[in-house]
Amino acid sequence: MRISTDQMQQQAVNLMLDQQAALAKTQQQVATGRRLTTPADDPAAAAQVLDLEQARQTIGQYQKNADVARGRLSLEEGTLAGMDDVLQRLRELAVQGNNDTQTTASRVLIARETRELLGQLVTMANTRDANGEHIFAGHSGATQPFNQSASGSVTYSGDAGSRFLQIGATRQVATGDSGQDVFRAIRNGNGTFQVNSASGNSGTGIIDPGSVTDPASYVANNFRIQFTSTTTYDIINDTTSTTVASGQSYTSGAAIGFNGLRVTLAGQPSATDSFTVKPSTNQDLFATALNLTTALESGAVSGAGLAQFHNAMNRFLTDVDQAQNQLLDFRARIGARLSAIDSQKDMNDGFSLQLAQSVSQLHDLDYASAIATLNTQLTALQAAQQVFARIQGLSLFNFLR
Repeated sequence: MRISTDQMQQQAVNLMLDQQAALAKTQQQVATGRRLTTPADDPAAAAQVLDLEQARQTIGQYQKNADVARGRLSLEEGTLAGMDDVLQRLRELAVQGNNDTQTTASRVLIARETRELLGQLVTMANTRDANGEHIFAGHSGATQPFNQSASGSVTYSGDAGSRFLQIGATRQVATGDSGQDVFRAIRNGNGTFQVNSASGNSGTGIIDPGSVTDPASYVANNFRIQFTSTTTYDIINDTTSTTVASGQSYTSGAAIGFNGLRVTLAGQPSATDSFTVKPSTNQDLFATALNLTTALESGAVSGAGLAQFHNAMNRFLTDVDQAQNQLLDFRARIGARLSAIDSQKDMNDGFSLQLAQSVSQLHDLDYASAIATLNTQLTALQAAQQVFARIQGLSLFNFLR
């Protein structure tokens, strides 16, 4: 088969073009630091890289979610800490106002501060995050959860839900707590039962919050300590309409025990006075603060009115203990969530690093090998160019000269 001069030249040109293309590709790899410049370079590796990159992007979103969750939880924890400080101030004012050296006017002045503190509690419960959403409104972030009336009472407009964010492939974390759970689901009294004096009492009897002495014997019924004279009383179970004990002798300051619980009465009740012992119920901390203000504004300075005042103050001191314990409990929960977020972020960082290393092995260039290939290709191109120059000189016309 004869090969024409044109065919030989075309083959030489094609050879140089191929060498130039290979050299250009290697130069591009060296310039970018990537072995895979197009999926065609290694389809299997390119598919693996795509999967790994998608996994890294997912982890990146988990990290962003974790940062958002940490921000909201830190804001919630700080708010609860501030509210606990307010409750502590209310406690101090209650102890101050409960002193019998106080006058009606001085207690009214104390009540003014307690009203301001109640408003501060409401404001803090309506705290918003960086996106303008209320952190204690549950799922209803756009709705102001707590609203205070002119009388001081507070209503809740949020819901009982909690938002969650995915911070790992199998891990979610609550980014907040609803105001229903934090501020309204607080047991009053000592947490098990609550004591109260009847509004019509005319004596000076004062009852303490009491305690459970035998949990196995305690039954959550409504009981009443009914005085039949100034020195005797009956214990009546109002739930079952039965008399537990009758004709009991009363001594001021002595403990009264029944149904696995114990309370202490002091002072001198009248013959028809009564005191109730009922199971604890939920009472929001705003109602607790308002009860303190109401008691301080009652104006009682002596006799039965003063006894009712002291009973109300005793109830407040017990209720505020429960409210502070509630806030402490939720702060502990938040701390546990923040710790979980930190732990998950560390795990995410480690996994992301592993994925990056796997991508690098598939995607990145081995510079030593690439430089060696580049030199080889450059030499081959130069050789092809020299061969082409020599072939161009092998024509019959040049020979006849």
